[in-house]
Amino acid sequence: MNVIPPKTCPVLLYDGECGLCNRVVRLLLRLDRGERLRFAQLQSDAGQAYLRAQGLPAADFDSLVFVPDWTRRERPEFLLRTEGVIAALRVCGGVAMELAAVLEVVPTPWRDAGYRLVARWRYRIFGQWRPRPLPRPEWAERFLT
Repeated sequence: MNVIPPKTCPVLLYDGECGLCNRVVRLLLRLDRGERLRFAQLQSDAGQAYLRAQGLPAADFDSLVFVPDWTRRERPEFLLRTEGVIAALRVCGGVAMELAAVLEVVPTPWRDAGYRLVARWRYRIFGQWRPRPLPRPEWAERFLT
């Protein structure tokens, strides 16, 4: 399988301390059989640099950030909340694209209202993430630091 170098692909920035967010990342890793999507924690150096460069909150991690082209990360081209989720699913292809199509049926304001509600309760429901090894060690290469 061709692995795209981390600098030439879409990147999903996520809350690295959130149990739900980490579970979603692991699901996306399984769905992305073409290994196109890369990941970075919002708290990481790469995540913090991107947030600051784009004028996004660097301490409030209630939204994921999808960056469609990491090689052009200086451009203000990013998607937040459910638009970012849908874009990440589309990059994964296969069954994930069908999931994206289902989500797109729901109007964005409704989707994002649901996203904000889950974001508010996610730590209470899913807890804080306790680091553990990835199921596949080769997945570690897909994370930016």
